[in-house]
Amino acid sequence: MAAKSALETERRNAAALDDAALADLARHFRGELIRPGDPQYDAARRIWNGAIDRHPALVARCTGVADVQTAVRFARERDLLVALRGGGHNVAGTAVCDGGVVIDLSAMKGMWVDPAARTARAQPGLLWGEFDREAQAFGNATPGGIITHTGIAGLTLGGGLGWLMRRYGLTCDNLLSADVVTADGEFVRASAGEHPDLFWGLRGGGGNFGVVTSFEYRLHPVGPIVLAGVILHPAARARDVLGFYRDYIASAPDELTTIVVLRMAPPAPFLPPGVHGQPVVVIGACYAGPVEEGERAVAPLRRFGDPLVDLIRPTPYVSHQGLFDPTAPHGLGYYWKSEYVPSLSDALIDTLAAHAWRLVTPESYTIIFHLGGAVGREDPEGSAFEDRRAAHAVNIDAVWSEPARVPACIAWTRDFWEALRPYSTGRVYVNFLGEEGQDRVRGAYGEAKYERLQVLKRKYDPTNFFRLNQNIRP
Repeated sequence: MAAKSALETERRNAAALDDAALADLARHFRGELIRPGDPQYDAARRIWNGAIDRHPALVARCTGVADVQTAVRFARERDLLVALRGGGHNVAGTAVCDGGVVIDLSAMKGMWVDPAARTARAQPGLLWGEFDREAQAFGNATPGGIITHTGIAGLTLGGGLGWLMRRYGLTCDNLLSADVVTADGEFVRASAGEHPDLFWGLRGGGGNFGVVTSFEYRLHPVGPIVLAGVILHPAARARDVLGFYRDYIASAPDELTTIVVLRMAPPAPFLPPGVHGQPVVVIGACYAGPVEEGERAVAPLRRFGDPLVDLIRPTPYVSHQGLFDPTAPHGLGYYWKSEYVPSLSDALIDTLAAHAWRLVTPESYTIIFHLGGAVGREDPEGSAFEDRRAAHAVNIDAVWSEPARVPACIAWTRDFWEALRPYSTGRVYVNFLGEEGQDRVRGAYGEAKYERLQVLKRKYDPTNFFRLNQNIRP
């Protein structure tokens, strides 16, 4: 039945996307219309996760709001499957589809900074490295991701964990307004004063409610020099290191955000060659305040044990933002599992130490984000984002370059995840979800928020036109 349904969909799409229909679309569309067989088609359908190999019938690369409206109405009138692509960086691969239309926003890269008001308006094709470059020209930043080639759109709509979050909150906490093209092709602005229900849902609810064509952010004074970097310890001391780390962060100031990575030391240019390939505990730090204060805050971290490498130092904020870029390149295969946890208990530390270095490929890793601070002080009901009570988000990331490694990589991730689940808060960061089914989406939000999101979905997208996402079914 599934094969028959897919065939019927393919036939219907082929009819809806015949030459006459596309010629009509081209008369009203300013951007590029890319089809199978076009020279740029393969590049246009590729996304960050190389494990995703999908073949859309059309990629509609938009230049502005009018193109987005045209593409939405075209697809809606013909009942076509639609995927939305900004940076194309999510692990689930929902930025591309088989047989449907990709509404591609990657060419929409405008950004306007108001240094006096400390605000910025940015289009959805921007990547965080591009955003940071413009904002840092005025000594400002807003909390973004930890990989510079992540798109601003998906990260913001799902929440937004990053190096500034404990000081200034999540990315979505710093969203002031959003321009949205809804499922019927209409344009609305969502903010605290306009369509506040939609504004609530956009901050954590993902791409369920429309195509965001611009984001207005609050900016903060950051850098340009911050105290930041990494300390590496041998994995053989993981239990001691993680136990110390748990106690250390219990009194850490909000200005300090730390991220722990359990992995084999990558052949990164910032690491000495003698460390490459060793199993290590990486503690990354960024102090969003004066460097002198940061030195005092990280002193206990630097004094502990006998680290392999200590690379915490004054560094440009934009450089630190790109520190982990070499460890998450485009084109490799990625498979993730994740949970929020309330603390790093001794039992959880034992579980992490027992599983993290059983990885199948040297590119794989486990990453632990320290939350709290400004993240935890936001009103938990003030946005769709969930769960602000968690102390950490733990993400198990299998990474491979050879297809033969896929079964073993997935098995490692799932086994590790099953061992991790007893320590979970019962929630999961929606941006870390793969294709994991409706129960996991419900679990990401909890029943009360999920039901509120359903009400919102029925109002703004009752036919579930925008369904290639972590979907809220109306």
